[in-house]
Amino acid sequence: MKEFPSSENLINRMSESFRFFNHLNEDEIQAFLSFCGSKQVDAGETIWKEGDEDNYAAFVMSGKLGIKKMTEFKDKHLIVGLFTKGSVVGELCLLTQHPRSVTAVALESAEIVTLGSNHFEELIANHPMLGLKLLKHIFLVISKRLNRSTDRIAKIF
Repeated sequence: MKEFPSSENLINRMSESFRFFNHLNEDEIQAFLSFCGSKQVDAGETIWKEGDEDNYAAFVMSGKLGIKKMTEFKDKHLIVGLFTKGSVVGELCLLTQHPRSVTAVALESAEIVTLGSNHFEELIANHPMLGLKLLKHIFLVISKRLNRSTDRIAKIF
């Protein structure tokens, strides 16, 4: 991954791309971004691998990411999710210290904003209300994904 230059309109882009951010004021978004990094990822590039120890979430600004899980067959993966502009991936790593459970790959060139777990903890310490809002959003995202997964499993049987 290589850094992409920060843009003046990143605050507006965050607000337009993510429902969560359009509920925040400009100062809150700026505070959030002060704890983040940004990356340009080329198509085909692996962002993280299953088993990696890094702990950061990625907010997809553009492009498409594929999330895949290793199967019991050597070197065989199953695509378990496709994520585009306005999606957050890897958010569980902000809350746990567990190794990555999936691999993330850029299916198209993508811009991502990253938030590491250490910076997430700093954000909560320095901006508790913003941290609380972000935690609530993360739980809502996880809850929706769990419900969809449960529905998919129920349809199989």
